[in-house]
Amino acid sequence: MSPSDLVRLGVYGLQSRPLRAVLSALGIAIGIAAMTAVVGISSSSRADLDRQLAALGTNLLTVTPGRTMFGEDAVLPDEAVPMIRRIGPVQSATATGKVPSAAVYRTDRIPAGETGGLAVLAASPDLPATVGAALRHGTWVKGQYPTVVLGATAARRLGDVPSVYLGGRWWTVTGVLEPVPLAPELDQAVLVGWAAAKSYLGFDGHPTTVYTRSVDAAVEAVRGVLARTANPSSPDEVRVSKPSDALTARRAADDAFTALLLGLGAVALLVGGIGVANTMVISVLERRAEIGLRRSLGATRGQIRTQFVVESLLLSLLGGAAGVLLGGLVTGVYATTQAWPAVVPWWVPVGGVAVTVVIGAVAGLYPAVRAARLSPTEALVAA
Repeated sequence: MSPSDLVRLGVYGLQSRPLRAVLSALGIAIGIAAMTAVVGISSSSRADLDRQLAALGTNLLTVTPGRTMFGEDAVLPDEAVPMIRRIGPVQSATATGKVPSAAVYRTDRIPAGETGGLAVLAASPDLPATVGAALRHGTWVKGQYPTVVLGATAARRLGDVPSVYLGGRWWTVTGVLEPVPLAPELDQAVLVGWAAAKSYLGFDGHPTTVYTRSVDAAVEAVRGVLARTANPSSPDEVRVSKPSDALTARRAADDAFTALLLGLGAVALLVGGIGVANTMVISVLERRAEIGLRRSLGATRGQIRTQFVVESLLLSLLGGAAGVLLGGLVTGVYATTQAWPAVVPWWVPVGGVAVTVVIGAVAGLYPAVRAARLSPTEALVAA
């Protein structure tokens, strides 16, 4: 028989006993669905934890100028940011530069000494994306124009004003930031465009804080070369922050979840495999009378074996696919109710279907081989 004939024969065998086929496939599907849901829900929980830890800035490092050997304030080179961006694992790098001689006021009537303790910082366009800052309303500063964005604390102190008085001229307020947990110094700052700070405020262009995001696995390695990269001639005059303690916590959580998922996956696959084997062995043994009849009509032992193996494969594949879909649906619904990202590892559906097919083939092969070895009369009597 050709492969297409074998498939049609297997489908006919399932269709001839639809209730038994549905119940058998349902038993397989429940086992695989349980496995998929258990691993999927655990993975979704892990993804949510990773997201929360990522919000803590596990891969954020800052570079600031230190002191010279004579005790004076050091200066970072203008090229510090583009040089840091060349480090392989660095995903993004941006900077702010303090404008020390500038003070910002709500109106031009306020005495010069009443600055409210607000800093004026020149900011790069990609600062919000790197430090995780979000605008409460408005838009980011226009680089070369006299516009500002207020930090959360600065906005509260200055009030809801359309413009501020800075450097002897009025600057338009284009936006207000939400509080920035990873860079709290921005909350008490008034941010201006880098080019505008140079044009209107006499900014020297030297960055005073460089923020970098790196690949999690390479944070320590990046930290080791940041000083030499930011200031190759005087790396001792550069300060680099330590990696967040949350990075250690994240790695510990990843290791724990990996072990948990492997354990749950192994147990669930074992339980699902036993269910598949039990279902297929009973299914084949119940049809030994049919095997005897087919042998009486001239079917060879090889054809008998192949027929029931194909049928077992089809039944296992049907149950496994249904179980994966059902388990994925359960995972999605539960993750949605918990406000988690729905995550089902790729190996779960692939492994679930593959295991059901392999176990189904093995479970169907042994009884079929045993029955195929019987003579037609013995098979009919045994049934």
